[in-house]
Amino acid sequence: MVLGKVKSLTISFDCLNDSNVPVYSSGDTVSGRVSLEVTGEIRVKSLKIHARGHAKVRWTESRNAGSNTAYTQNYTEEVEYFNHKDILIGHERDDDNSEEGLHTIHSGRHEYAFSFELPQTPLATSFEGRHGSVRYWVKAELHRPWFLPVKLKKEFTVFEHIDINTPSLLSPQAGTKEKTLCCWFCTSGPISLSAKIERKGYTPGESIQIFAEIENCSSRVVVPKAAIYQTQAFYAKGKMKEVKQLVANLRGESLSSGKTDTWNGKQLKIPPVSPSILDCSIIRVEYSLMVYVDIPGAMDLFLNLPLVIGTIPLHPFGSRTSSVSSQCSMNMNWLGLTLPERPEAPPSYAEVVTEEQRQSSLAPLGACDDFERALPGPLFAYIQEFRFLPPPLYSEIDPNPDQPTDDRPSCPSR
Repeated sequence: MVLGKVKSLTISFDCLNDSNVPVYSSGDTVSGRVSLEVTGEIRVKSLKIHARGHAKVRWTESRNAGSNTAYTQNYTEEVEYFNHKDILIGHERDDDNSEEGLHTIHSGRHEYAFSFELPQTPLATSFEGRHGSVRYWVKAELHRPWFLPVKLKKEFTVFEHIDINTPSLLSPQAGTKEKTLCCWFCTSGPISLSAKIERKGYTPGESIQIFAEIENCSSRVVVPKAAIYQTQAFYAKGKMKEVKQLVANLRGESLSSGKTDTWNGKQLKIPPVSPSILDCSIIRVEYSLMVYVDIPGAMDLFLNLPLVIGTIPLHPFGSRTSSVSSQCSMNMNWLGLTLPERPEAPPSYAEVVTEEQRQSSLAPLGACDDFERALPGPLFAYIQEFRFLPPPLYSEIDPNPDQPTDDRPSCPSR
């Protein structure tokens, strides 16, 4: 009798979206199939699946314990989100090679369905970092007598949704700082920086509008700049390891002594990046917008404005809410900027749209641009990009610089 052979073992997911990418959230049901293709006839003890989700951090630090002695300290920590096992064929025990209870599988391709439910409690978004990760996967194991097990593991992505249409994420962020340069007994005039953004929450692909005023009363030539940074924080054994990396940046025009520059909505686009991770006890992913003044020969003057990168984009009514909150803040003349006028509030929805028109408008979002097409669910088109690739490099040259003006106010006389 010629023994059959296992030709292939594959795992496929029943995707919940049109992009054919397995993406789930807490409470969703994960389903799919394990496909087994054999040539000839084989006898099987069991075919099992093991699904698991966990966050894990790990790093090492070298320490000196004397003049000639050094040792390495390992820091590890793990959080398990779920652990599910199921038997598709056979029985639980696989540690013997008895011929009892074997199942015969004939030549050809065979499929075995599996299904399990993710916990209702919040899950951390899938993430790959320098010192840790959040991973979710399904592993299939085929056990046969007198053979080594055939194993296959396939990952799927989980998004813990962050809706930026919440009041805390729609609130404006602003700050003001000033710096005076000193050189021995000479004191230069101050450099002042004020900056504001309309809200705290954004999604990948959006552009942040930056309103800022930079006044240079020093004797040096300075350069205003802005950058988005991602900060990864890993926690284990009471210690923290932090990684900060540049995501995107832009550069303004150089300012000579006595000059002032105003940014009336200068735009900085957010590239495809991982959403913020705020609820995991051992991994946090946070973002910030740094608006700063590059001062040669001295410490930079900078403002840090916190950001939250979410998965649910701004709704039309959320946009108007943001504009209203921004309008109130502007009326307080927080830094004296001349901002564009806001349009009058539009009429109510019922006044301009009939019920028939509303029903006909509920069509798939096929007319949106490329980025909006990727957003009906949780940013499907960006999943593989942000998980395994580092942030792209960006030039400090602004592709759309503001038009220079000749009537910039000079510093007041001292």
